[in-house]
Amino acid sequence: MALLSISNAHLAYGHVPLLDGTDLSLEAGERIALIGRNGAGKSSLMKVLAGLEKLDDGLLQQQGGLRRIYVAQEPLFADGANVFDAVAEGVAEARALRERYEAHAPEDDLDALQTRLEALDGWTWEQRVDTALQRLGLDPAVAVSALSGGMKKRVALARALVAAPDVLLLDEPTNHLDIDAIEWLQGLLNDWRGALLLVSHDRAFIDAVATRIVELDRGLLRSYPGAFTAYEATKARELEDEALANARADKLLAQEEVWIRKGVEARRTRSVGRVARLQTLRAQRQARRDQLGQVRLSVDAGLPTGKIVAELKEVSMRFPGPPGLADASPPPEGGEPAREWPVAGSGDRTLIDHFSATILRGDKVGLIGPNGTGKTTLLKLILGELAPTGGSVRQGTKLQVAYFDQMRAGLDLEATLVDTISPGSEWVEVGGGRKHVMSYLTDFLFSPERANSPVRTLSGGERNRLLLARLFALPANVLVLDEPTNDLDIDTLDLLEELLGSYAGTVFLVSHDRRFLDNVVTSTIAWEGDPAFGGRPGLWREYEGGYEEWKRQRSRSRVAVAAPAPAPSTVATAPASKPATKAKLSYKEQRELDALPARIEALESEQASIGATLAGTEVYQKEPQRVALLQARHAAIEAELLTALERWELLGAR
Repeated sequence: MALLSISNAHLAYGHVPLLDGTDLSLEAGERIALIGRNGAGKSSLMKVLAGLEKLDDGLLQQQGGLRRIYVAQEPLFADGANVFDAVAEGVAEARALRERYEAHAPEDDLDALQTRLEALDGWTWEQRVDTALQRLGLDPAVAVSALSGGMKKRVALARALVAAPDVLLLDEPTNHLDIDAIEWLQGLLNDWRGALLLVSHDRAFIDAVATRIVELDRGLLRSYPGAFTAYEATKARELEDEALANARADKLLAQEEVWIRKGVEARRTRSVGRVARLQTLRAQRQARRDQLGQVRLSVDAGLPTGKIVAELKEVSMRFPGPPGLADASPPPEGGEPAREWPVAGSGDRTLIDHFSATILRGDKVGLIGPNGTGKTTLLKLILGELAPTGGSVRQGTKLQVAYFDQMRAGLDLEATLVDTISPGSEWVEVGGGRKHVMSYLTDFLFSPERANSPVRTLSGGERNRLLLARLFALPANVLVLDEPTNDLDIDTLDLLEELLGSYAGTVFLVSHDRRFLDNVVTSTIAWEGDPAFGGRPGLWREYEGGYEEWKRQRSRSRVAVAAPAPAPSTVATAPASKPATKAKLSYKEQRELDALPARIEALESEQASIGATLAGTEVYQKEPQRVALLQARHAAIEAELLTALERWELLGAR
């Protein structure tokens, strides 16, 4: 029996049905990713499953004694609570029962209290809270109000986990988390033994966590087993089949409409059965909910910049800070506000240390690093909004910069959509032509009826779409995108990727969406200041390629740093009579050195091919016996690559 299920569920807001007679069940141990368009009703469905809202019609069933915990996109906490008290809310019942048991009130049944306490494992609730705090890296004494968005999300997860629920419901759990925190969360959820239902638009995160994908589309829930890549292929086929079926139905309806009109003119007798079929076709067409339109994205690239957008030479940036905290660890997640950095106190804190790079016209540059390490500061240096404390920065000519702000600080919540896009005018200049503002808003899936609504009525994803609409209406040859993917649905992400790929200008992208980075950027600037792996405060490096390429190179460098140094030789050597000279390579060694680049390239190509095969579904369905062999070969190639690289470095040094 399913832990939690809905059947023939109906739920509507206004005239739009969010759930239209649909079904869903969650089995023990399942990890379901719920996906769908912005505004489709995913959060509403989560609240129904959490017991916070009720269906208009239909049946919600759950197993007796089921414990379910819901973690909202923006979790709420009691005013003035510290981290320990906030997390302990997850064991509030056990805490209250133990206090009653220890008080020995005469009206209490101590046997009943003891039984319930044992069922809740309430005797050790403090240890459970302490364990969760340690596991999630939280300081119990810190006030929750002083935490960033990412750390508040960790507190909410800790509060949910200490409750030991049977079902965990997570709404956009990766919002406000940096890449390291997202990967940490992946591991946490993969180790989770209960059932999980999560709403997310992060495709890499879904692939890593989910065992089944459920799509909410036009009021119906459709289930797809396996990874997100398998869902994409299946969904594309379904949409093609649906379009063909609808086209055939529309053609038949048009033919029948012609026949009924001719029948009225030419003869008064009609086929009763054919008339009945026409009425059925009309009813079916009226009831059909066509697929929602696609966002139509275009951007005005403005005048071309010079060939060089920015040239940085040995740039350093230090900010004053509290005494004795020079080069301290970065501020907490989310502590770096968009396009602004607070400067206070005394003492130095290094954010950027001797960084050099050249950004050319048309480059798509991704910035990767934990929240608070200085990504926004580095962008401001590149664009000339800050002067470095060391080194030099030279900006290119004719720069027209447009910003996308993840905090949506540029939105006036009381302004209408029309005034936000084109204040004082009915026309928008975009792509070298003029477009009426109503038509332009329709391109971003805002109906004319909503054009004069205030911004505050929009959901988070809709506000991000509105920001993109305003951004792309500006003539700009440099786009700075600070977390543009938050709250955007997967279809819009795909279209945004295509737009940025064909954009003629320069793009600076700060994002924690790994798939989006891989599909957009051509180079990566990454923070590598972790001292555990040979880093220093303010260390940034530039790499070719996207996230996966950077991750592969970083892992190799970390392996090299972690490798033990060779033991010093104990053999005594005679003093040299003349300076030692490097031994020349033998003929065999020279040939080996010449062949190593091709061998390394072949190994990397083979590893990538195996990785692509394992990421798909075909091998698991048709040749499951090959999976273990492929996995073993993938691991063996990693060892061979490390050996080849070390040999190449050794021979090259000689």
